[in-house]
Amino acid sequence: MRLLDEPVNLLLSIPALLWAISFHEFCHGFAAKMVGDPTAERQGRLSLNPLAHFDLVGTLMLLFVGFGWAKPVPINTRYFRHPRRDILIVSLAGVAGNLLTAALTVFFLRFFGRAWVDLTGKAGFTVLWHMIRINLGLAAFNLIPIPPLDGSRVIEAFLPYKYLYHYRWLEQYGMFILLVLVASGIINLLFDPIFNVLWRLTMWQLLSIGS
Repeated sequence: MRLLDEPVNLLLSIPALLWAISFHEFCHGFAAKMVGDPTAERQGRLSLNPLAHFDLVGTLMLLFVGFGWAKPVPINTRYFRHPRRDILIVSLAGVAGNLLTAALTVFFLRFFGRAWVDLTGKAGFTVLWHMIRINLGLAAFNLIPIPPLDGSRVIEAFLPYKYLYHYRWLEQYGMFILLVLVASGIINLLFDPIFNVLWRLTMWQLLSIGS
């Protein structure tokens, strides 16, 4: 469901949208710092301030299409002591942050949802529902193995060295390829299976915790 389909729905999605993109990029920067790269911190990107991570095209994609991206955190792999391991850690950190947010929101709904709805009404429930959906959507989209998405870095971490140069050469065309896939709708063939798996796992968690 696209957020712009309903103005009220759009308004209630803003907290989740701002948190999802901010925490995703913060996790990248924090993970990079933990493995020795201070670049994100030096450039003021180790922050939960949404303005530090705002990307116009990626945000419009989230609003109009249902998935998108933030401004990538700068990473300098020359600081990595174990490049392949470290780039894998940093790449998956953003996705892990979104999945953690979704899991904690589900936990909150499972145990405190009734009290929350009594206090805030349908609007409060919708805000938390968006927190789950948008974070899962951002995680799923970033797991697609097309540069510059995080999934491409995961592929790079395991790719044999003899193919690495050619894969990195493809990266310069990654954004163009991504936009073509989005515009043509082909991206859904990659996005939907990942999102559906994450969604089903989340709903299973919601239904099974405490049962």
